[in-house]
Amino acid sequence: MMVSVETVGGLERRMKVQVPAERIEKEVDSRLQRVGKTAKIKGFRPGKVPMKVIRQRYGGQVRQEVLGEVMQMSYFEAISQEKLRPAGHPRIEPGNTGQGEDLEYVATFEVYPEVALQGHEGLAVEKPVAEIGESDIDDMIDNLRRQRADWEEVDAAAESGHRVIVNFEGKIDGEAFPGGSGEDVPVVLGQGGMLPDFENGLIGMRAGDEKDITVTFPDDYGAENLAGRTADFHVTARRVETQKLPEIDDDFCAAFGIGEGGVAKLREEVLDSMRRELEQTVQSRLKEQIMQGLLDRNEVELPGSLVDDEIRSLREAAARRMGVDPSDPNNLPPRESFEAVAQRRVKLGLLVAEVIRQAGIELDKERVRERVRRLAADYRDPEEVVKLYTGNRQLMDQLEMEVMEEQVVDWLIERAEISEKDIGFKELMRPE
Repeated sequence: MMVSVETVGGLERRMKVQVPAERIEKEVDSRLQRVGKTAKIKGFRPGKVPMKVIRQRYGGQVRQEVLGEVMQMSYFEAISQEKLRPAGHPRIEPGNTGQGEDLEYVATFEVYPEVALQGHEGLAVEKPVAEIGESDIDDMIDNLRRQRADWEEVDAAAESGHRVIVNFEGKIDGEAFPGGSGEDVPVVLGQGGMLPDFENGLIGMRAGDEKDITVTFPDDYGAENLAGRTADFHVTARRVETQKLPEIDDDFCAAFGIGEGGVAKLREEVLDSMRRELEQTVQSRLKEQIMQGLLDRNEVELPGSLVDDEIRSLREAAARRMGVDPSDPNNLPPRESFEAVAQRRVKLGLLVAEVIRQAGIELDKERVRERVRRLAADYRDPEEVVKLYTGNRQLMDQLEMEVMEEQVVDWLIERAEISEKDIGFKELMRPE
């Protein structure tokens, strides 16, 4: 097999492959022999059909199958021979495929870049340090109360904290638009569930009031047909409601699985949960800084095919979150919205892979098993969940990737220059 490779530009390679005709014809003949043993052709007994007839009947089909398979196999043989690392799938251009002649084709593809990793040791990171006070526990328990609160109708003007049940109909330039109307829609004022213009317009309304509210959609609004546009909503307030929080008593504690120990036990378990969440948040902040430092200190040429694959994955995931079919191109959000994120992910993946290679980091299988056990512990039948994960290669691949990334972060943190910064618990836990 003859192979020649040329650099088209950057990471793109053009590889010409020539496969001897003998290899093709030998495989075609072998398959036709096998077909002849079972072929059923009128006028001949099974296994007694002349090869000339078999070739006339099946030769073209068998040859096309062989050509396709030989191209695929020889492609992998060629990249192994040339020590190439393709990024993404190749574009194959068949050349000479005539019978009795050498098979020729050209494969065009990108290769992974050479990553000259630098600055990955001694990264400067700031570790947030927070203490959990009694008031923080009080606030967390209040959050639990709000989760189990009832809503009671009140004869009052709507204000922050109230829930307003509304009917609304929106129009842009006098025309209704998809998603612009609703009935009996609950809106909790001050939670940001609706656009600020809409929520602010509800303040002061009482049950039975009608009002016209003008809303300007942000320029980066998720629905491209609404981004930056102004809509007029006619709103009717059906009800105004206020929260009725449950008392913190034994019944309240029992709702969270606490049968003995009462409120003191509840506070103890809440504190344990907050400590775990605090630890996870601190680790997440360290990881963000480590990864950003890795990105800032290294330049990498990105294979366009990998970026395209990541963009496609992000667009499809966004479509699924919106509850639409991701296989329909018309449902996918604009490509441009995901380019920066995709480029960052691809670059980070290449850098992390190089850290793994240079540091010789190997997957900690016990850590993977512990991750599975932790995930399973949240379910009623942990053993069944463990079996589900360990029996599903796709799920295990995902977990192993997450664990390996954690190991890389740990390795980099061990070699980082860490300073500490005191911060309040609420401030640290506030979503960024």
